[in-house]
Amino acid sequence: MLWTSLAWPGIAAAAPAAPVTHAKATAVIDVTSGRILFSDHGDDRMLIASLTKIMTAIVAIEHGKLKDVVKISSRAAGVEGSSIYLKAGEKMTLQDLLYGLMLRSGNDAATAIAEHVGGSVDGFAYLMNRKAEEIGLTNSHFVNPSGLDHKDHYSSANDLAKLTAYAMHNDTFREIVKTKEKKADGRDYEWLNKNKMLRFYEGADGVKTGYTKQALRCLVSSATRYGQQIVVVTLNDGDDWADHQRLLDYGFANYPLQEVVGSDEGVAGYPFRTASAFRYPFAAGERDQVRIHLTPYASGGVDYALGYRGKLTFRLDGQTLGSVLLLPQAAKDSAGQTPEAPTMAEPSPAPHLTFAEALRRSIRFVLSFG
Repeated sequence: MLWTSLAWPGIAAAAPAAPVTHAKATAVIDVTSGRILFSDHGDDRMLIASLTKIMTAIVAIEHGKLKDVVKISSRAAGVEGSSIYLKAGEKMTLQDLLYGLMLRSGNDAATAIAEHVGGSVDGFAYLMNRKAEEIGLTNSHFVNPSGLDHKDHYSSANDLAKLTAYAMHNDTFREIVKTKEKKADGRDYEWLNKNKMLRFYEGADGVKTGYTKQALRCLVSSATRYGQQIVVVTLNDGDDWADHQRLLDYGFANYPLQEVVGSDEGVAGYPFRTASAFRYPFAAGERDQVRIHLTPYASGGVDYALGYRGKLTFRLDGQTLGSVLLLPQAAKDSAGQTPEAPTMAEPSPAPHLTFAEALRRSIRFVLSFG
């Protein structure tokens, strides 16, 4: 169990100043890492209106078939609230219903999707709650697919941030929520996306608006800049369009996504290479405090049999940020053999070195004693 630290003496990470919003609850999350960048009352259980449809969409995408033709029931056609004006007996593909759900917030579309995918609204709510448990949402419970107010239907800003970050890894979901307008088969007009952030903010690519008389204004937005995607959630926010622009700016400015190790990068002093890259959003001073733990795998283990030789785990302030698996080093020496680990320790890295150089030398220095 060997540790190496990239923390230089006297360097301390300071949290950025908290942004000011008009929301009752707020959360900002980095999609790649799942790190909550900012949270205010983020675990409070609250009504979430049509933000519910983020869960509805991802459950339908994962459990349904987009080309399925859905026959609209009288219950779906008659549901209260926002609508895409479905008629009983009408037929529409599941894919078009998902666009109507996310662009126009159709409660009729939500009910039709639930009945088709879950067999009933109650059956679909079961799938929603099972997905919430799978993702690790601890302050969420769903009883309907639309978000109509109900005392047992709620979520939190942090949970919605985690849910949206999860959903944004799905290509179909990501494509739907970034669409500004869509013409469905059988319609002679286009659906325009209600999410004004797609027009207000450079790089915006989702996600969902929401409103009921009890929940008031709710919004989840997403934007991608500099190769980083950030999601913002506000609940009960009377100035949400402006707040979201400021919160997205806050995330990009204060927590840029940075590469810690690259893919296929060698581990100095060991015959290993990384199976993937590892990137993480760091506040100023944090990246230099990262500690790296290398765990070699025993030759008789299952992971070793699958081709892995160990893993690198990254920690900050005692918290695990993530890890990458290690593969055998592909390079061979002139004799066709993998180079052996050195027996002599090298000097510890000097402060003027780049982060990548410090990482390589730090690992080599500590592991040379093993």
